[in-house]
Amino acid sequence: MKVAVFGQTLFSGVFAALLAECGHQVFWCMLLKKPDSEQVYMQDEAVKNLLNKQQSSFLTYCNFHDLPLDIDAYFFSFNPAEEEQCIEILKAIKQRPIIHPKLMINASTLGLHGTEKFAKILHEDEWVYLPDMIQEGNALQSFAQAKQLIVGSMSDTVQIKVKELLRPLFPRQQQYLFMPILDAEFTKLSISGMLATRISYINDLAIVAEKLGIDIDSVRQGIAADSRIGGSYLYPGAGFGGENFSHDIQTLTHTVSGVGANSQLLAQVWEINEQQKEILFRKLWNYFHGDLKGKTVAIWGAAFKAKTSSIRQSPIHAMLKALWAQGVKVQLHDPQALAEIKKIYGERPDLMYCTAQYEAVQGAHALCLLTAWKQYWSPNYAELLKSMQHPLILDGRNIYDPAYVKTQGFAYMGVGR
Repeated sequence: MKVAVFGQTLFSGVFAALLAECGHQVFWCMLLKKPDSEQVYMQDEAVKNLLNKQQSSFLTYCNFHDLPLDIDAYFFSFNPAEEEQCIEILKAIKQRPIIHPKLMINASTLGLHGTEKFAKILHEDEWVYLPDMIQEGNALQSFAQAKQLIVGSMSDTVQIKVKELLRPLFPRQQQYLFMPILDAEFTKLSISGMLATRISYINDLAIVAEKLGIDIDSVRQGIAADSRIGGSYLYPGAGFGGENFSHDIQTLTHTVSGVGANSQLLAQVWEINEQQKEILFRKLWNYFHGDLKGKTVAIWGAAFKAKTSSIRQSPIHAMLKALWAQGVKVQLHDPQALAEIKKIYGERPDLMYCTAQYEAVQGAHALCLLTAWKQYWSPNYAELLKSMQHPLILDGRNIYDPAYVKTQGFAYMGVGR
């Protein structure tokens, strides 16, 4: 099939790369400019490499006017801030002399009724909704290895086209879960809500466990051992982030309240997470009895999770603002996200951008770990001890062994430990 892909989300890159690898002729198109794979997919090496591999064969970057008229399927993946841009593209497609109906796949994260809004512009075409379930840092596998693909469509004719398009990736009938479009949109939000609830639940338990002198990691392992529960998204830490994930939670909360329902659970899930983003600051404040002015704090990690450069809704923002309010100088290291931080905060005397991991700890009174990058898991404790003014480690992702860290001469504080 000939497939046109619109949008510069990570899902756009995954969809374009995987379909091109399967032999579809993919045209990645923007209305005004050519997609910049180097800029957009820098956070995912696997996606970038697959895109580069396919560009000379089945993947073509093009502008809108060079898009062939005989496209079989159109794929749209936009974030909420880009909704008007997508509408502009739809209106431009409507002016083209193409034969309708065409298969239109909406994979944008716009919440409820987003597909319906698009379908009103191109009402002659066959619309489906494909939820964006891509996990940053594990993008290709999170889509290609999905056990079952949720698809919003109840038309038998359309379902046949969808299955043919995705047959190389999902060849079996049982790999598809078809449902009405609105049901699929709500399901997408509900999945994010469930995952967020698990994260906030374990974070809430961690606070209680810490006060009782209980190690939350033992509790977490016990909970995960129950086959009815499992261990996914049950890791306490400094709070979740990510643009799409956070947007889904807020959209779900507003949707529930908008129909007259009162969900105390969803409100508390969000509140717990926002409070959790400040947990390391509160621990630091208590440790130094509120005397933070003039101190230097090293931070390892700014991205909201490992293997991505995205800092949207990351705990780093709450941490930086709280530290600066107390007159603290921050020395920050992240293997990928420093450029994104610099775009927001620029150059300032109380923020040092460190390109080397151990540069960040020079003269620091504390080391705060916010992102569980693999290179942070086994630090050189002797080097840390020699470089830091005060041997304090605040572990926002519970990646270290508290007992071992203490034997190396450090004070250690984790989450619920």
